[in-house]
Amino acid sequence: MQNNRPMRTHRLIVAITGASGAIYGVRLLQLLRPVAGIETHLIVSAAGWMNVDQELAMKRPEVEALADVVHNVRDVGATIASGSFASMGMIVAPCSMRTLAAVATGLADSLISRAADVVLKERRRLVLMVRETPLNLVHLRNMVTVTEMGGVVFPPLPAFYHRPQSVAEMVDHTCGRVLDLFDIEQDFSPRWAGLNAR
Repeated sequence: MQNNRPMRTHRLIVAITGASGAIYGVRLLQLLRPVAGIETHLIVSAAGWMNVDQELAMKRPEVEALADVVHNVRDVGATIASGSFASMGMIVAPCSMRTLAAVATGLADSLISRAADVVLKERRRLVLMVRETPLNLVHLRNMVTVTEMGGVVFPPLPAFYHRPQSVAEMVDHTCGRVLDLFDIEQDFSPRWAGLNAR
């Protein structure tokens, strides 16, 4: 069967963990699907699949179909577990406090935390869309540690200057800001044009 998808040149790892906010990971995959030159690699934790079902009522095959390559979270021997696997980096969307702690302490006990560890050691971009509130001292210290290691802590906080009319618009704006961190062109996220623009 002929594949008419554009040739992929850059790989981006997307992980979905057990924090609330599975929509962020799924929406990123949807937005990246038509982008030429991007090959997405998906990993979802067991709790992540529970949230996909609970929050989005989506079946596993529906989500997996959005990615170019799907990896089993227990397969620590997967290609993305090696620094020799060239990638743009990794987005954990959403990122649970457990995953944050694993990354902060170098506990590579799943493919998600191992892939994140690899991205950091190879000095590539790691974006953790951490989801929890309120934050305790351990959460904050883990965020500082990951930041000192070169990661980007990106809580998916909505912006309101563009006067969003729906939750979907707020999600898209946040996802657009995340893609900006990887220099991926997008035109669905309104940009601040200054106070005088209106």
